[in-house]
Amino acid sequence: MVLWLTAALSAVGLAVASNVRGETERTETHVDDTRAYFVARGAIQQAALHVLWGSGYRTDDGRPMYYVNGNPSMNLSFPAGEVDMEVIPETSKLNVNGSPPADILRLLLALGTPEDAATEITSAIVDWRTRPDELHPSPFDSFYLSQSPSFVPLHASFQENEELLLIKGMTAELYYGNSLDGSRPGLRDCLSVYGSTYSVDINTSQRPTLEAVGIDAADADTIVSSRARHPVLDYKELRGIADSIGPAGRRLMIGGRSMFTLRATARLRQPDGKLSDLRRTVAALVKFYFPGNTEHKPVKFEVVRWFDRA
Repeated sequence: MVLWLTAALSAVGLAVASNVRGETERTETHVDDTRAYFVARGAIQQAALHVLWGSGYRTDDGRPMYYVNGNPSMNLSFPAGEVDMEVIPETSKLNVNGSPPADILRLLLALGTPEDAATEITSAIVDWRTRPDELHPSPFDSFYLSQSPSFVPLHASFQENEELLLIKGMTAELYYGNSLDGSRPGLRDCLSVYGSTYSVDINTSQRPTLEAVGIDAADADTIVSSRARHPVLDYKELRGIADSIGPAGRRLMIGGRSMFTLRATARLRQPDGKLSDLRRTVAALVKFYFPGNTEHKPVKFEVVRWFDRA
């Protein structure tokens, strides 16, 4: 009886110890995740200042910290960790409200959507942003009313990119793409309510976006591979590229206007100096008021929206 009681108590003790250890590890991970979150948010604030200051802001060795019209990324170092920053002008995306249906259809096909599904989604996007016609009811309204919960489309301009998730035929896979390694962009990386209706940034546009504006696949591949080694910073160089591509080359531009997405991926520094395997990504949509802005506002930036895990 004593031996059985001892074995039972030992099993209970091991179970409690294992549970305590697991809870401790989960707590440590949660704490590191929270710390990395605030490091990433702080990096976005600092990167926004670098963008605002432009190429005049330089590192200790004299290199420009950031080119608004060229370098889409930067690395920021803090005592708590390292942060990889992506600075993406909204002009690298097409405007979901103003782009013609042909551009949206080419974009969906470039993202690997079957032709029949791409045609239906394009029609649904155009229907969503078009005012209703009382004499000719929308063929999509009955679909939205049959959903649970049911809803009536606004038939007005998209206010947020996430409204695309409500469109008939849209899937989470198509909208988000492969967010783990960025190997396959999603529709959210190529369409935006703040995007461009005509020209897109040559240095940061996704490959499907380049195809959507009429550039063929081979030329799009060449642009993506060459800009990784040498961003296009000179307008003479841009003109040469545009001339070599043809009419579609006129839809290429350098840099952004005033709206940028800043995405920060933070890794904490461990006591031994090595970086943690845990990565935490935070993004923000930022509006910049550069010197001489048309709104006659003081030089500053405003965070329009924060993006977290959701």
